[in-house]
Amino acid sequence: MFPKAHILFFLLVLPFTNGKAQDIHFSQFDLSPINLNPGNTGLFDGTYRFAGNFRNQWRSVTVPYSTFSLSADANNFLEKKGLGAGIRINHDIAGDSRFRTFQFDLAGSYGFHPGGDSTLRISVGAVTGITSRNLSYSALYFDNQYNGIAYDASLGNGENFQRESRAYLNLQLGTAFYKKLGKRNFISGGISLGNITKPKQSYFDVTTIKLDRRFNVHATFNYAINDEIEIVPSVLAQFQGTYQEILIGSQVRYILVNEKGVYRAVRAGLFYRAKDAGYLSVGIDYDDWVAGISYDINISDLNPASRYRGGIEFAVIRILNVYKPKMIQRRICPNYI
Repeated sequence: MFPKAHILFFLLVLPFTNGKAQDIHFSQFDLSPINLNPGNTGLFDGTYRFAGNFRNQWRSVTVPYSTFSLSADANNFLEKKGLGAGIRINHDIAGDSRFRTFQFDLAGSYGFHPGGDSTLRISVGAVTGITSRNLSYSALYFDNQYNGIAYDASLGNGENFQRESRAYLNLQLGTAFYKKLGKRNFISGGISLGNITKPKQSYFDVTTIKLDRRFNVHATFNYAINDEIEIVPSVLAQFQGTYQEILIGSQVRYILVNEKGVYRAVRAGLFYRAKDAGYLSVGIDYDDWVAGISYDINISDLNPASRYRGGIEFAVIRILNVYKPKMIQRRICPNYI
């Protein structure tokens, strides 16, 4: 049997490790563009993009950890060429203490074609906003609340907690690129730096405890093997303090229909997150919709408790292309000529 002391340890540290990273993240990182990199804001073909992500994990170990994200961004915002703008809302709840993280952020970017190269676009972006974190001590059990026979909620916990919440401003910067290599071949990627302000995190007002900066680098390559099959390998590396996340894998896309105004495809992939999990993903591309489902198979040191069960994740993106016809000025001749 897995020792109770080990389980308690994992329950305490999981909210802060969460797969070797302290910030909100998703396995289907390519379907959460603004969370991945501020430079992705407005970096798409279309007018508006809407993204939604939901992740539920560790149900087999403890109270499920749930992460929810919504974002929307625009390309050529206010009809200004190259200007991207967006909004992001994240909500995460973890563990018995109901540790909540809520983020409300605004995103902006500027994209350009260096040297007039229409096949290459580089975008520089920023995300900033308010993050609020809080937890509930009343949901926890303490040794002082055991009367020698059983747990007694009426007994004081004997602790002196100074605060239950903390809010702070944050800033993330990043740059991303998209390079078209052929009709259906392209490479995209970027780098970003988050938590630039290193906000305070202590619930005991210890000023030396701050949120570490997070650096990430990512890349995706889309390669067409023939008219129906494409392979899409991806890599993501994130580093935050003493934690790191290295993720590598690939999807295979099978195109069912690819005609003017009509696009249908299905895809499946296999990925590996170093020393943490492997996961499977499946998805569908349906015109201006992209949807995916993934499931993590835990292989970390938590495996004796998780029994390989990790988390399930859902993601969806919709891109709208608003066509605005140009007004053509015509000189109308008088009817008496």
